[in-house]
Amino acid sequence: MTAAGDPSDPRNGSPRSRWAALAARLGAPPRSTVLLGLAGTVLMFLGAPGAGGIPVRDPILGNSSLSFWRYGHGAMIAGIVVYTGLVLMVWAWVRLGRDVLAHRVGGRAVLTSAGIWMIPMLVTPPLFTRDPYSYLAQGALPLAGYDPYRFGPDTMGGIFTDNVHFFWQDTPAPYGPLFILLAQGIVLLIGQNVLLGVIAMRLMLVSGLVLLVAVLPALTRRLGGRPAVALWIAVANPVMVVHMVGGVHNDLLVVGLLPLAALLALRDRFVWAIVVASLAMAVKASAGLILPFLVLIWAAKLTGSFWSRLLRAGFPSVAVFVAVFGACTWATGYGLGWLPALSAPSMIVNWLSWSTGAGQVTHAIVGMFVDGLNQQAFVEVFRAIGAGVLGLLIVGLWWLARDGGTIAIRNAAIALALAAVLAPTTLPWYLSWGFCILAMTAWSARGLQWVVFGSIWLMIVYFPDGETALYAPPYLLLCAAAGVLAAVSLLRPDPLGLRSGRRPARTRVTHAPAAAAGAPAGPPGSAPVPDGASDRD
Repeated sequence: MTAAGDPSDPRNGSPRSRWAALAARLGAPPRSTVLLGLAGTVLMFLGAPGAGGIPVRDPILGNSSLSFWRYGHGAMIAGIVVYTGLVLMVWAWVRLGRDVLAHRVGGRAVLTSAGIWMIPMLVTPPLFTRDPYSYLAQGALPLAGYDPYRFGPDTMGGIFTDNVHFFWQDTPAPYGPLFILLAQGIVLLIGQNVLLGVIAMRLMLVSGLVLLVAVLPALTRRLGGRPAVALWIAVANPVMVVHMVGGVHNDLLVVGLLPLAALLALRDRFVWAIVVASLAMAVKASAGLILPFLVLIWAAKLTGSFWSRLLRAGFPSVAVFVAVFGACTWATGYGLGWLPALSAPSMIVNWLSWSTGAGQVTHAIVGMFVDGLNQQAFVEVFRAIGAGVLGLLIVGLWWLARDGGTIAIRNAAIALALAAVLAPTTLPWYLSWGFCILAMTAWSARGLQWVVFGSIWLMIVYFPDGETALYAPPYLLLCAAAGVLAAVSLLRPDPLGLRSGRRPARTRVTHAPAAAAGAPAGPPGSAPVPDGASDRD
């Protein structure tokens, strides 16, 4: 029995009892895992001012005794610190995944863990990219009197232009009118302060992540998934924590708006679903791929033949889209000039794009027998083939979803994922378009291992300063091996048998008899991870 007045008695409001109550409200996340991940993101925060996408003129470190962190050996050490932090963060994520699969933690614990890990990322310089500087410059262009869809940042000059990557200096903005308006608002707010601008841009974009978290539980249950698993894939993932939040990518808005549009459609709020999806497209054009699938869900609720229902749902959908998108376009005052600028990302040639990679490989093979061939010609041919294949796949997915319902949402997510890898250019954060929804479907344990490998792979294909790592084979092979090790570790802790005298144990996973209808359950022969009543989601 606890003696009266004992400070350990929860009834006395002792510090121990208060911490225990707080931990319970937060889902009782595993403390060692949370601290491990936090140590990782803190290290990345410390290394980012030297190894990340730092501004050309740093008003904090540039003229201080700490400026060595930006140059020479200091920058090398900073890079080591960033990668050490990334390893710790990935390790913590895999450990958290084991607990999720074993039903030791639920969705609230996953969300708490991810939130704590993200805290240092909210104020760090950009990591693995320089994109936020381009965003700020594109927001500053209209304020300086230039059309961002006709002129690149180098036309304007000044501090925002100085920090844009040289590759994008003369490139018009490829983003929709809503994002240009938001970027203008940020620049109006922060003036000429680039560091404050990066943080303000990040906080604005994180609203998309908040929206994703709010929608996720309800949409996950409709799609047959398990909220804790979905949160682990979509929110606690290093790609989200480091690339999306730490890197400040405007895809964050898309990953919040698309699931909201999907949930509204499944709840028969069709007009609002089209409104939200149209807003997502006004940020990034690729988000518009979900619109024809939302029309199918609307049509499925009507009576009559398929084509009759499609027309009666399609016409009001088009009207709503035109009104919303037209309003955003009118507000910028630059019309549809952004449509020609959509080709700007295709200037990047990398083999993450399946079509571009196929062109590069074909050129290399043919070049063994024929000299003087132009690689770009091969790339353009295969990009055209890829666009045709993508179009056929999207039409096929749309037709297979003609009965509406959750199958339409799943197929829309697959279409978005295919668009990311079959587009002329693929960047790691493009995969978020489809996976923000696919994460909410039923997953097999084997499928989750592929998620681990793929996430780690996407993390390392760019260096912390934003330059590509896709053509550094030894580095890529080393990171691929680390990805395989992490994927195996998800189900088999200590896969190398480093714990002396102990046989590596497997993580026990409770399996359901079958995956939800139409949900991706991973490779054949692997059982799905169910939504269990015992899980504290």
